[in-house]
Amino acid sequence: MPETMSSTDTATQRRPRASIIRSSLRNSVLALVAIGLVIPPLPAANSDLPDIGSPGDSVLSRDLELQIGRSIYRSLVDTDRVVSDPEIQEYIQDIGQKLAIQANDGDFQFNFFVVNDSAINAFALPGGYIGIHSGLILATNSESELAGVMAHEISHVTQRHISRAVYANQRNSILSMAAMLGAILLGAAGGSSDAITGAIATAQGVAAQQQINFTRANEYEADRVGVGVLAAAGFDPEGMPSFFETLARQSGPLASQAPEFLRTHPVTVNRIAETRERADSLPRPEVRDAAGYSLTRARIRVLSASTPQKALEFFLGEQQNPKSVGNLGTDYGIALVRMQLGEYGAARDLFQSLRAAHPGTIPFHTGLANAELALGNKSQALSIYDQAMALFPRNVPLTVRYAEALLANGDAKKAHNILLDLLNNVPPTAQQVRLIALAASAAGDTAEAHYYMAELHLIKGDATMAADQLRLALSIPGLNSVQKARFTARLEQIQEWVDKEQKARRQNNGSSP
Repeated sequence: MPETMSSTDTATQRRPRASIIRSSLRNSVLALVAIGLVIPPLPAANSDLPDIGSPGDSVLSRDLELQIGRSIYRSLVDTDRVVSDPEIQEYIQDIGQKLAIQANDGDFQFNFFVVNDSAINAFALPGGYIGIHSGLILATNSESELAGVMAHEISHVTQRHISRAVYANQRNSILSMAAMLGAILLGAAGGSSDAITGAIATAQGVAAQQQINFTRANEYEADRVGVGVLAAAGFDPEGMPSFFETLARQSGPLASQAPEFLRTHPVTVNRIAETRERADSLPRPEVRDAAGYSLTRARIRVLSASTPQKALEFFLGEQQNPKSVGNLGTDYGIALVRMQLGEYGAARDLFQSLRAAHPGTIPFHTGLANAELALGNKSQALSIYDQAMALFPRNVPLTVRYAEALLANGDAKKAHNILLDLLNNVPPTAQQVRLIALAASAAGDTAEAHYYMAELHLIKGDATMAADQLRLALSIPGLNSVQKARFTARLEQIQEWVDKEQKARRQNNGSSP
């Protein structure tokens, strides 16, 4: 199928209706309030006891942070706010993990994702979920600037700023803590800055200046830690102050004209100066943007454009910009738009030239293969995919695109096989699991399709639905002994989790006032 016209890509272009988002947010906030009601109150301080670990752990444990973060992330996915494009997803995960390795001592499993939103913003959720708005990626001028924002958000997580904020305000009751987390959810899902500030102020019931001071302290700390992480990961540490400074210059005299990032992460002259001073004290390696940076920006530009013609106008204008000479993203973006416009011959020629000049860049292989498919050259397209799979085995976007092509051309069995090999060797995304379930079903492997759907529900955090899918798998006639044993073992494992959850829920309900 054409490079940017898969069903998953098309979904990222649609903004969900306001009523759907509000309903999802309302349900998630109620869930967070329910969580807050069963958190045990913090015991009175005892000066005789040693200070061991983070005090925030006594109010908001790391396990609870992970539950909350996963719940918010699932709400964003369910409302089509998270970009599912595999090339974009792989790039943002790759750059995020490079940073996380330098910042993390193994206590957090980070999950990086792109939010389909033109606002220039980013946020950190409890439990290591880091969201970057597509608008922020387009607003950066270098990979180090993007990495700087991500390092800042990672530092909010590693420094436990959310749990520390809850701990700092624990006197205002458990319900206030849950309400504050609801306000954080509202901000993560794109709520207005005024609404977020008002919700937090109401929930906490403390002086506004006290909260502002606490937030400022968090921002300064995330800056200091983040710049060090940025440099340790091999990026230019100047990337962070450079991006802050660029956004500050773009701000108008009115707060409403400031980029969203500046309203949620207030940047002052002192912050910029301190960040730059910190960056100047660190080594500055020779850094060049990876090809993935410009290609990711090109894909986001194409997917978020109001029309293909608008995107094409932008890229053609970039070709005339001396600063864009040699930018692979410009030619790649034009090729993607040509595909969207149905100009498959022109797209094929562009992808062919790009692949010949840069044979190690995987999107040029997939782009060329999809152009050949669109032109009706099935054997040539599948040959290109086979060659690419030999060069880049188990690359996630490549395997996903190949499987989509195989499914579209009636070879569901081979699609199932290559996706199963990927599933057995690489931690899967929800998109991969959904695709392998589709491939198994199309290949006539109904029982396996139910098994994969069970895994998809587990990724989404719904163990009950996962158990139901496994029971359906076990009800399919003709199962062999290996399948029966595998399905039964997984069902028993999941049922144990379900029973524990139900028991905990009954205990919590019984202890509620």
